[in-house]
Amino acid sequence: MSSSGIPQSGSALTEDEAEDLLRCICFKTGPPRALGVEVEWLVHELRDPRLPVPPQQLASAVDTVRSLPLASAITLEPGGQLELSSPPAASLMGCVDTLSADLRAVRDALFPLGLSLSGYGVDPWNAPRDRLLREPRYDAMEAALDRTGPSGRAMMCDSASVQICLDAGHEEPGPLGYHRRWQLAHLLGAVLVAAFANSPVHGGHRTGWRSTRQALWTDLDPARALAPAPDGEPRAAWARHVLDTPVMCVRGEEAPWEVPEGLTFREWLRTGLPRPADEDDLRYHLTTLFPPVRPRGHLELRMVDAQRGPDGWVVPVAVTAALFDDPEAAESVYRAVKPLAERAGPQAAPRNPLWLAAARDGLTDPDLHAAALVAFPAALEALPRIGASPAVQRAVAAFHERYVLPGSCPADELQEVAS
Repeated sequence: MSSSGIPQSGSALTEDEAEDLLRCICFKTGPPRALGVEVEWLVHELRDPRLPVPPQQLASAVDTVRSLPLASAITLEPGGQLELSSPPAASLMGCVDTLSADLRAVRDALFPLGLSLSGYGVDPWNAPRDRLLREPRYDAMEAALDRTGPSGRAMMCDSASVQICLDAGHEEPGPLGYHRRWQLAHLLGAVLVAAFANSPVHGGHRTGWRSTRQALWTDLDPARALAPAPDGEPRAAWARHVLDTPVMCVRGEEAPWEVPEGLTFREWLRTGLPRPADEDDLRYHLTTLFPPVRPRGHLELRMVDAQRGPDGWVVPVAVTAALFDDPEAAESVYRAVKPLAERAGPQAAPRNPLWLAAARDGLTDPDLHAAALVAFPAALEALPRIGASPAVQRAVAAFHERYVLPGSCPADELQEVAS
């Protein structure tokens, strides 16, 4: 390791070695057992969330939170958002209980400092703020994303999500097979966007989207923010996609890092320029791809807006876990969402017509509403089978009654925050 923290270059990779490595590390198959969650929060003034938090106050708060004995990892995002990442849990309730306890500890620590955690997909009150983290990675990311407009900076600094991590699934075919789960994630993902849309207002203005956060992703470099079409063999399709995506940056011993334009990882391997690429470069490249479904050994579902309330995040986690990990529910919901593939068409999420409708219209879209009316009852039936507590079951049932049955979503209650 160098003094700058960047690993020294190892042996140069060949294309064949890179493809083999990607097939091995991105889909690790086996019986679905583990569940993890990453929850991002906007940090606001407790007395008035419309007031921006001064950087010095936020830095002091982060130091306080990092001193807590948490089971979850805590990260400061570029715009000052706090992210808590749970450890992998063997059950839904193991995940929920651990993360809930950590969130209570964080809120208790922030309260005396006059700060609170707010669950919105984008900041509804404050205009896009400048990036707080000045690190080579984020300097390079900003430079790369600026090439396609301002949405990249807004995504980095003003957005927050609930990211749900599931095992890739069995090697064998069936409702829990990795191929089926890959397809389900891309079709059910649109339903999750629509049902949990929670960001219709950004910086005090209505945007015309129920999930402005999801709309931001559609404006980014499509090679970086899209996933390959889910109807092919997942390992081969993902390996091709990774190698054919331009690199965000070439890390160096000193900042700033080089931000080449249009240099795919495949071309980097073939030319060896600006320096030979090694395994560590490939693994780093994977962290710079942001599709709504990202295979990282497990499947990382990245499409759900942050949810309001201290426990609002539990509902999308419980629904998703039930629909993916209970075989009966997985089969029912797959049959319900499979017809959506025709509407999605050949274009990858989130830029295809189905995902755009989910972000814009939520569950007012008839096709997405029909799918949700199957998905949520299937999840409710499965929750007792996967060990969900009565409190979690009641929370999902209340969300179903409040939003899903009438074809609404949390965003429809947020219009009043616009100035």
